[in-house]
Amino acid sequence: MIVRLSDNPIELFTEWYKEAQNIGLMEPSSVCLATVDADGSPSVRIVLLKAFDESGFVFYTNLKSRKGRDISSNNSVAMCFYWMPLKRQVRVEGIARLVSDEIADQYFQSRDRESKLGAWASIQSRTLEQSNDLKVRLDHYNLKFESMDVPRPDFWSGYIVEPYTIEFWQAGEHRLHNRRIYKRSKAEIEWVIEELYP
Repeated sequence: MIVRLSDNPIELFTEWYKEAQNIGLMEPSSVCLATVDADGSPSVRIVLLKAFDESGFVFYTNLKSRKGRDISSNNSVAMCFYWMPLKRQVRVEGIARLVSDEIADQYFQSRDRESKLGAWASIQSRTLEQSNDLKVRLDHYNLKFESMDVPRPDFWSGYIVEPYTIEFWQAGEHRLHNRRIYKRSKAEIEWVIEELYP
């Protein structure tokens, strides 16, 4: 059984996430992010969770990447955390919204210089015509910002996924898994909690 620590799923997620961080996983913050484009075609990839609180789950990206373009046309997204050693997963469904410029600037400035330059140099998700094009662009921006702090590009920011469904899954014997789902409508604050068949 999933022990109910709280009627608040963020408190339960915090507990599970801390456990995932404490067992030596290489990247416990990795999460599968699913988006849908304007034509209804789905796409999924791994991103890194950079922050979370009662408001939602935050990741950062190039806004012109495929996921950024998808979200601009359909901001309904899904996320799935899977921590195999703990035999646990957490599924999130919600609405992706841009974080404030202040929050994006603050996070961007926490990155190392090379990562900042990479954000400028990469035309994310676009075709790389020549194998050395990325290095050429990286050298260009390294020179451009040689004697100054690297500013955040206006095409690079973060999204916060505001959840309306969060499901906790714990593996059980004989595939009799334990599932608990927290749901609320987009207009509600309180969560409705249900136990699900495996």
